[in-house]
Amino acid sequence: MRFSGWQSRFWQRYRPGGGASGGAHAAASGSSGGGSSSSGPRRSLYEELKDGTAYLLKGMAVIYLVREYLVEFMVCIGPSMMPTFNPRGDVTLVEHVSVWTNSIRIGDVVLARSAQNPRHVVMKRVLGMEGDTVYIPSATKLGLGRTVEVPRGHVWLQGDNFANSTDSRHYGAVPYALLRGRVFLKVWPIWEAGWVERGLELQPWQSEELERQQRQRAAEEAEQRRRQARAR
Repeated sequence: MRFSGWQSRFWQRYRPGGGASGGAHAAASGSSGGGSSSSGPRRSLYEELKDGTAYLLKGMAVIYLVREYLVEFMVCIGPSMMPTFNPRGDVTLVEHVSVWTNSIRIGDVVLARSAQNPRHVVMKRVLGMEGDTVYIPSATKLGLGRTVEVPRGHVWLQGDNFANSTDSRHYGAVPYALLRGRVFLKVWPIWEAGWVERGLELQPWQSEELERQQRQRAAEEAEQRRRQARAR
């Protein structure tokens, strides 16, 4: 039976007694050549498999920690975030540091566990933080054209495609604990690659309502200061 080069070396290395015969052969050839050579102890196949498995497990642990606590790739599919993302699926990068450092701000695009089905994840934009007042238009399950205050420990999420998005207007504010990360970079398609901006593209009626809410809040704060001054 004839062996190729690597098969012959494998057979000599791992056959019973192969290590000893291999060492004797090396010593004999060294002495015949007029020099001396020494070969280190041979590693068994079991030891090499054990070391390879250890390296594999360490690599998997590093990948898990990076995906869970630092950054991961995510594909956005569906029409709710048009025109920021395409409905057929854009590849994005999501970082997790902003969530566990409480650095999420209004206008950020975030990845979150679905409030309706925690096994699913959704990609929406933050429209309100705790304590903010958010306007809810008509034709939603939360009422007809009213404002709500985002409760403590929650955020208000909404899709950029206002006319085709199931979001906080339908199921209410989302607990902050359901947030998984902030979308900061679009990777694919390559001709649309770039940073995901922190911004809100409001409809005209939304801008008017936001200005009205700001004026109302300023008036309430001024009235509260006057009451405190009279109380003193």
